[in-house]
Amino acid sequence: MGANRKLQDPFVDALFEALMLLRSKEEFYRFFEDLVTIGEIKSLAQRLEVAKMLDQNETYIKIAEVTGASTATISRVKRCLNYGADGYRLVLDRLKEKKAGE
Repeated sequence: MGANRKLQDPFVDALFEALMLLRSKEEFYRFFEDLVTIGEIKSLAQRLEVAKMLDQNETYIKIAEVTGASTATISRVKRCLNYGADGYRLVLDRLKEKKAGE
């Protein structure tokens, strides 16, 4: 799947280009702390953890207990994993590769 045309615009392109300039986890922390709220960062991190757990075939109950995510959030992430743009899949596969290489 390609990128969502509704999402693409020059501002989003510039944001993604800026993200690609960050060189370390520390730089990501600094940029995101200025860019978005702590709650937004936590929400994004929670969704990634939900995706990881879904990929490991964990139950909704276990995922909700561990992450604090609502069943609606879990369902949305699952829908993206199954029918989305394969962004989660791309990252999950690369995380597995990184872990295997350690």
